[in-house]
Amino acid sequence: MSSDVRWPREAWIPLLAGLFWLWRAPAHGLPGFLFSVLPGCLLLSSGFAMLFMPGDRRISQFAALGGVLGVVFALPAFVVVGPGAALLLIAASLAGFVAAGVHSLRLEPSVEGVPAAVFSYRLGAEVAIDEALLASMFLTAKLPRAGDHARIPRELSEARARFEAEGWLEKPAGYHTTPPPLEAPLISRARTRGIDYEHLRFESGYQPHPGEPGRERWLARVANRTAHAWVLRHPGPPRPWLVCIHGYQMGWPLIDLLAFQPEIFHRRLGLNLLVPTLPLHGLRKSGRRSGDGFLSGDPLDTVHAEAQAMWDLRRLLGWLRDDQAATAIGVMGFSLGGYTTALLASLDDGLACAIAGIPVTDFARTYYRHLPPLHVSRAEHYGLAEPALCDVLSVISPLALEPRIPRERRWIFAGVADRLVPADQVHDLWKHWEQPRIAWYPGSHLTFRLHPNVPKLVLTALVESGLST
Repeated sequence: MSSDVRWPREAWIPLLAGLFWLWRAPAHGLPGFLFSVLPGCLLLSSGFAMLFMPGDRRISQFAALGGVLGVVFALPAFVVVGPGAALLLIAASLAGFVAAGVHSLRLEPSVEGVPAAVFSYRLGAEVAIDEALLASMFLTAKLPRAGDHARIPRELSEARARFEAEGWLEKPAGYHTTPPPLEAPLISRARTRGIDYEHLRFESGYQPHPGEPGRERWLARVANRTAHAWVLRHPGPPRPWLVCIHGYQMGWPLIDLLAFQPEIFHRRLGLNLLVPTLPLHGLRKSGRRSGDGFLSGDPLDTVHAEAQAMWDLRRLLGWLRDDQAATAIGVMGFSLGGYTTALLASLDDGLACAIAGIPVTDFARTYYRHLPPLHVSRAEHYGLAEPALCDVLSVISPLALEPRIPRERRWIFAGVADRLVPADQVHDLWKHWEQPRIAWYPGSHLTFRLHPNVPKLVLTALVESGLST
């Protein structure tokens, strides 16, 4: 849809919803004001901005967040002011939430070769879920500090010169060294919310190349040195394995296992599952949240995080083949896990299939899409140029490496209205992968399970690759 949006009709919905929240606040004293000011101001200001500052993607994000907070903050109103007023506040908040998604649909241009996003209020609600998540990620993100703005471009320039001298910009696969075999990892039994699994751990052993910028900073992350994975395996003779790679800010047993539906893949289809924890996630985290540092802050940390993911995963694949006698191994990942799946398929040629779900494919473009303009301007002021960033990140880019498994073993699914991973990025991977089978579903990043063509594609991939019957 057109990005030239003037006086959009949906802007009046969050604007009026915000006014309603703030109008109701004085009648309930200080507590009412405190509960009303945040959702009311977010909705009101977002609606105003849609009218008078059109085209900024962040407006939809904060309108959606205001709608979510409005629903949450309206719940105490059932007790304080009664169900009638509470239901009106919830209805106004939900209307503002859906309007945020509708406005976002207006702003996103169509991508040639990708099915058009057909407007519906359901799709608007799905998009608003993505927008609210983006707003919360932005508000809680750890951005570079003042002293980092000079250091990061300098290290990036040094890394680019080193990568060019080593020939890694021309042949990025050479950046990734072959890890040693994984022998006798520690395995203990565990249980989470009714799911029995095994906790596998081992010393990663990964180190950035000697003299590589950021090496010492990376090695100082003590918890990240130990790799973890959740294992679900059947007794008896060897079986096929499905390696499931989680998304950004995941990495905890309950979240990861539920995301990959053990009741389907493990119990119904009879697969053994291996769910590794990506660097800086879960028990390996070094920040306040799982995933901090992987995609935020320092680009070289992103390079080392993804390089370590490749190192750990290749050791785990070797363990599955040598120790577990896996009859076949498939890999499936979502979001950041989809990126990692695509990259792994460029370094290992023994995979039965690679299923890249809602995959981010270009970290540089993702940075520049989601970072606030002020931070982009500041980074450019200090010399952080997008071409240099792209060059350095190319050594971990699935778009820069050639896939090592046949085209018929590559599979992709993605949302036509995804706001975290825009469709153009997925389309680029699809072209780079020689246009394998892809399922475009009419939804957003977080709602792929609601669309039946996604599980259909995954099941077809598992059957045709020999992992399931």
